[in-house]
Amino acid sequence: MSPIAYTATIIAVVVVLFVWNKLPVVLVAMATALALWATGVLTIGQALGGFGDPAVIFIASLFVVSSGLEVTGVTAWAGQLLIRGAGEESRTRLLLLTMGLVALLTALISVNGAVAALLPVVVVIAVRLKRNSSQLLMPLVFAAHAGSMLALTGTPVNVLVSDAGTDAGIGGFGFFEFALVGVPLLVGTMVIIILFGEKLLPKRDGATMPADFSRHAKTLVEQYGLASGIYQLRVRSSSPYIGTSPSGIDLAATPGLQLVAIQEGDTAGPLRRPLIAEGDHILMRGDAETAAAFAAERHLAFRDEKAVGQGEETLFNRSSGLAEVVIPPRSGLIGEKVFPGMVTESGDLIVLAVQRAGEEITARSATKDSGGIVLQAGDTMLLQGTWKALDVHLDDPDVLVVNSPELVRRQAVPMGPGAYQAIAILIAMVLLLATGVVPPAVAGLLAAGAIILSGIMNVEQSYRAIGWTTVILVGAMMPLSTAMVETGAAKLMAEHLVNFVGDAGPVALLAGLFVLTAIMGQLISNTATALIVIPIGVAAATTMGISPRPVLMSTAVAAAAAFLTPIATPTNLMVMGPGGYAFSDYWKLGLPLLIWFFVVAVFLVPMIWSF
Repeated sequence: MSPIAYTATIIAVVVVLFVWNKLPVVLVAMATALALWATGVLTIGQALGGFGDPAVIFIASLFVVSSGLEVTGVTAWAGQLLIRGAGEESRTRLLLLTMGLVALLTALISVNGAVAALLPVVVVIAVRLKRNSSQLLMPLVFAAHAGSMLALTGTPVNVLVSDAGTDAGIGGFGFFEFALVGVPLLVGTMVIIILFGEKLLPKRDGATMPADFSRHAKTLVEQYGLASGIYQLRVRSSSPYIGTSPSGIDLAATPGLQLVAIQEGDTAGPLRRPLIAEGDHILMRGDAETAAAFAAERHLAFRDEKAVGQGEETLFNRSSGLAEVVIPPRSGLIGEKVFPGMVTESGDLIVLAVQRAGEEITARSATKDSGGIVLQAGDTMLLQGTWKALDVHLDDPDVLVVNSPELVRRQAVPMGPGAYQAIAILIAMVLLLATGVVPPAVAGLLAAGAIILSGIMNVEQSYRAIGWTTVILVGAMMPLSTAMVETGAAKLMAEHLVNFVGDAGPVALLAGLFVLTAIMGQLISNTATALIVIPIGVAAATTMGISPRPVLMSTAVAAAAAFLTPIATPTNLMVMGPGGYAFSDYWKLGLPLLIWFFVVAVFLVPMIWSF
């Protein structure tokens, strides 16, 4: 068999296996690369070269940046804004806002960057609104494809067709000239998805959807009886407690109050200094009137006047959070004595409450003076401390954490610690991508490195943040594009099609080029497809005596119409797992969108850029 025949056979088998959906997609992708080497179509370097491709490195770095935005609560904040703007009931408004946002972002930083940044936001919205992620993620990606036609920087293909116009002597396209077709493409995409998306898309969720932690703090404080009667009092400059030790706080004369803990003003963690200073916080529990009188007498101020006595706001905020832990059998803590208000051995966490069999051991029966309560297997404790302290000290075999503080913080704490640094890093990456000062892979690596150096995430967390299935899929499938080019299969298809339709007129030429570009674009990268089709289209336009300008723009539109398969673009693959999609799900919504792109490319483009 010839190399072209081998390549065609491998493509056919791969498509069948993807549609069959019985084998892990990663195995199919890896087998594709190995088959191209085993048949002699590619060398081993070419067959595995996709894993070192700049696009793969860029995608991996985008996962780190995206996770950095999620960890710091930026995505939770963005999700809240979208939900607030769309309302919890309006599917149409939610989709319109989501698709509009991803389209505008795509125009500036490319499809991959925009989808990677908004993917966790949409997943959080799906969880919070109890909607299937499959109903939201494919519209996100397909709107990004349409948005790539809004500006020159939307996709590398736009740059290629603009450069080709300059080389052909007809001049390049302006930065926003693409929007003349980009806006109709985006509007049509939105209309099709709004009208038909709900029926054409499956109703599934990804295999590992996060739980909804939006009301986590309220649930905990209510369960442990802390919903009211918790006060965080700030030590003023005139307070008599300044310069005294924590033991100097005597509540014998105020039986309606109980001292829970003393927190450092800067860190919100338990006080480590021997003396109390201005700005520190005294955490108290008790009657509201008694607390108010005590605060006035001792020159203490409520830290947040709007949240006086609200345990949810006082205990759970940007600085500190809550965690529920269970004492497992054979734990080293069994037999240890604890009491509400106790600071743990590390000095970083406070025991707020203890429950046994779902009932709280009250503060009166478990005080320090009474000797506390002896822990047993199955007891639960509510701990409070800074988010960093919770992350560090709860990785302990002596306790079982009910909900990971990191997962809770990602959803429930909008704009948490490090949020502004993460936004600054994202803006810097956007500017680098928009201006083209450095290649996209370099911009992504610089941003990912900045996320780690700023302390938002450590190296281990960044490894876990990368969607390795997507990275391996993209890297393993890239050699298929190389094989199409190296064997001449792609060029052969293009030449035959142009010869077939070339004499039927310029509109037929656009239609033929669109069909060829769209078909190839479902199997190999749209950039590789454009590199093959652009010179053939320009040559055909010159032969027919027409302007190459509409031919180039039509090719760009066709290259963006990568809707029918998950392997068409990296972003199609990125949402496959979180959306719970199968290979066959893509064409159902993708086909109507492909038809709309065909109408724009073949009939609208010549009306704007005449032959």
